[in-house]
Amino acid sequence: MAARHRRRTAAFAVTAVLVALPAAVGCDAVNKALDCVQTADSIADSVTNLQQAVENAANDPTQTDESLNAIENNLDKIGDKTDNADVNKAVDDLNKAVGNVRTAIKNGDNTPDVSPVTDAAGELTRVCTP
Repeated sequence: MAARHRRRTAAFAVTAVLVALPAAVGCDAVNKALDCVQTADSIADSVTNLQQAVENAANDPTQTDESLNAIENNLDKIGDKTDNADVNKAVDDLNKAVGNVRTAIKNGDNTPDVSPVTDAAGELTRVCTP
């Protein structure tokens, strides 16, 4: 009788672990998605700052560089937290767009086209939305 009780207790314990495992994995996925959304929101703010910085580049050219740095820092955060292919592609596209703006500025363009950055940030926001 004691052996049967131990087997039943062991079976309940294994069942509880198996039931809890997908829930824990699910929570992890939700947390990653929320991190992605929050970071994408920060990037959207940085893109807005970038647009304003480009418009005011004559007054303070350092603002553009600071905005680009903020975007890149946030992209690093997303890249470190996800293994989602769509998110990674959006991060890569946004990194490329930021690089193109940096190159344009280095080549003397004081008012580079930031629409590719805006578009890529929009795509990142879209793929981060759960």
